[in-house]
Amino acid sequence: MDCDERKTRRSFLSDASLALGGMALCTLLQREGLLADQTAPAIVPDHPYLPRASHFPSSAKRVVMVFCAGAVSQLETWDYKPALIRWDGQPLPNGPAVTFQGPAGNLARPQYRFRQQGQTGKWVSDLLPHLAAWTDEIAFVHSLTSKSNTHGPAENFLSTGSVLDGFPSLGSWLTYALGSECDDLPAYVAIPDPRGVPQNGSNNWGCGFLPSAFQATAFNTKEPIRHLSPVGVSAQADLASRGFLDRMNAAHLEANAGDEKLAARIASYQLAARMQLSVPGLLDFSDEPQHVLEMYGADDSVNADKAAFARHAILARRLLEKGVRFVQLFNGAYASAGKLNWDGHTALKEQYDIHGAILDQPTAALLADLKARGMLEDTLVVWCTEFGRMPFFQKGALGRDHNPDGFTCWLAGAGVRPGVSYGETDELGVKAVERVASLYDFNATILHLMGLDHQRLTFEHNGIQRRLTNVEGHVIQEVLS
Repeated sequence: MDCDERKTRRSFLSDASLALGGMALCTLLQREGLLADQTAPAIVPDHPYLPRASHFPSSAKRVVMVFCAGAVSQLETWDYKPALIRWDGQPLPNGPAVTFQGPAGNLARPQYRFRQQGQTGKWVSDLLPHLAAWTDEIAFVHSLTSKSNTHGPAENFLSTGSVLDGFPSLGSWLTYALGSECDDLPAYVAIPDPRGVPQNGSNNWGCGFLPSAFQATAFNTKEPIRHLSPVGVSAQADLASRGFLDRMNAAHLEANAGDEKLAARIASYQLAARMQLSVPGLLDFSDEPQHVLEMYGADDSVNADKAAFARHAILARRLLEKGVRFVQLFNGAYASAGKLNWDGHTALKEQYDIHGAILDQPTAALLADLKARGMLEDTLVVWCTEFGRMPFFQKGALGRDHNPDGFTCWLAGAGVRPGVSYGETDELGVKAVERVASLYDFNATILHLMGLDHQRLTFEHNGIQRRLTNVEGHVIQEVLS
């Protein structure tokens, strides 16, 4: 055996030892759930809604997200700052002279009284007395930050992980990863506020560069899905027509085997046909007991806006019961100068008196209803807003300006550690200072509760493996049970 052969043998043994070490490392990383996986979900083109396995066992089966558009002030709701009472009317030491909408005024005390609630003694504002009763079951994240202080881009960042348009929403990522467990309804439904849509409209529930099958269907009780029911066609004729279309579509798909866009389009049309039968019953509340309507406030004859939002909250529960995976329930509409949403620049107390009454009872009733039906155990409830508010009033006004540097959102239900508060803003609520978290972290935590690793959930777009959390984000372990 010559020298070259001995060298080859040694090289082989050296390479083999390195390979075995690499295999052992991969096994350990996989066991700890730390091994990256860029493999896309296995989606069958002509059946894009088939249910798919999560990365690991999930705590939650479904999500309902209550999105309060307009940027709710954390200082009037969840983040108690007694120092603001002491400093009321004084200038903020070393504070900014100008903020988003103009000159800064003096510090202003919370516009509502705070009281300790539940076994945890959590301080919560009187603005939301019904939700205050649930604090023992909520995990608050008080140290969130955003990348924008403008409503549209900030809504985008919360919903899609990007301040730019054209990126997939959280619900689209979830349905892309997990598919649907419902045959006759979409996996993802957006319910805009009865008074209108948020500032960035359908970008909040769009599919971006993901396949179009994973965009939300938007509808509500006031304006059901347009063109849902055929006009002037009997049920028998409609059934025969749909059967004929199914045969034609099957033949067309067979003749164009491999055309994934055609397959997805046909699947979408077939779902729309099934929705013709399922949605009318879903929107018929005649089977809801009177005590349920009263619990939500859906029968409120004085506050029509509250009654309308309450019916949307009931619709959200009915959708979840039917197997819809992700429901996005909006509270607040755009272009209203704070009159129809939480954008309290000029008359915060006056405006929040209106918005709090609309939000509070129906949202608390949704939590109670889910718990009474045994659904809160496997349903994740998310309450969120795009950013917070400054501790001072704007100069010459009675409202607070935008604050992306420290605000509150919360989680409840499946897999959530109840009665905890994560992170803090400073004593005046200017910015997050302890365990600072980004909305990337918040969304990573939501994905985790649904059994998804935010680092492994990717989609190749323009040569880049995109994900909801970009190249950032970590799961906030402290809010998990």
